[in-house]
Amino acid sequence: MKRTLILHIGAHRTATSALQDYLHSNFDKLQEKGFFYPFKVRRHLKLMNNLFSGVRTPAEVAQTLTKRADKQPHQIRTVVLSDEDICMRRDLEVLAAFREWFDVKVVFTLRRQDSWLESWFFQNIKWQWNRKLSHCTFDEFMAMREDFHWIHYDRYLRHLETLFGQENIIVNVHERDQMKDGPIEAFCDSIGLTDRSGFSAPGHINESYSPSMSEFMRCLPLDDADPGYRSMLTAACARIDRARHGGSKKQSERLMPPEQRAAVMADYSSGNRAVARRYFNREDLFFDPLPTADASLARMELPADSYTLMRDLVTPLMQAMIAHQAAEKKQ
Repeated sequence: MKRTLILHIGAHRTATSALQDYLHSNFDKLQEKGFFYPFKVRRHLKLMNNLFSGVRTPAEVAQTLTKRADKQPHQIRTVVLSDEDICMRRDLEVLAAFREWFDVKVVFTLRRQDSWLESWFFQNIKWQWNRKLSHCTFDEFMAMREDFHWIHYDRYLRHLETLFGQENIIVNVHERDQMKDGPIEAFCDSIGLTDRSGFSAPGHINESYSPSMSEFMRCLPLDDADPGYRSMLTAACARIDRARHGGSKKQSERLMPPEQRAAVMADYSSGNRAVARRYFNREDLFFDPLPTADASLARMELPADSYTLMRDLVTPLMQAMIAHQAAEKKQ
């Protein structure tokens, strides 16, 4: 019998980093249950980039996965690969080639589009890997919404179905009431990893920043720094943000006024309904109601007073940069 190959393709902002950390941290325990998370990395980004660029062929990767699985001390029935950037690619035909060697299952987790767009806006500011999205305003970001083709879920799932067969597509919905034990547990249950006794608990990875810190970072040229230095600056911003807001109530991350939110969801409504019918035999894909008309919106703004800006944001960041340089000199 063929081994099962689980391809976790995203989407972003659905606890993907926490899931990858969980699978990586429980490498040995996974094998005891017959699951293999290969290559000793948290995320299989490099592997996927090599596959899609043609540097490695599916046959070569399949052979490597098989050899590595065969060498493990426990019988491996299922191999899991995870990279949320997969869903950003328009054509996944190269991954369909794995069906020659494996029983391939594709896991795609869906977050309601309005919430996903707001979260994706903040994420692009935080990590700054895409200059087009790292410094734009939210209105400019929303004007590029059609670039995010993968959140037209019905359209994207039909592409997956053509390549892998609908019976091999696992759809999870990223909502609290539809993932009662949590998103990582829901993923594991969906791939048959139901016995997780002895596993280390999932951690919280990729924390969100306050709107004011996000606005500060949006104005910074972090994407001009090399990756290592950029990570230091990003971590410093996280510490500054926790110091400023650590004891206060979580701030709103909503950016769309009610009329815009309703219009956005109207654009996706027919596709979402088609997915709900096809995969869940119901009319509604998402259960959570839209925020009420009086729900507070995030305030993407810097301190108006220049001295407050210097004291709370600029000076602590400069201190982190000075400390980093001093530490490097000691090495």
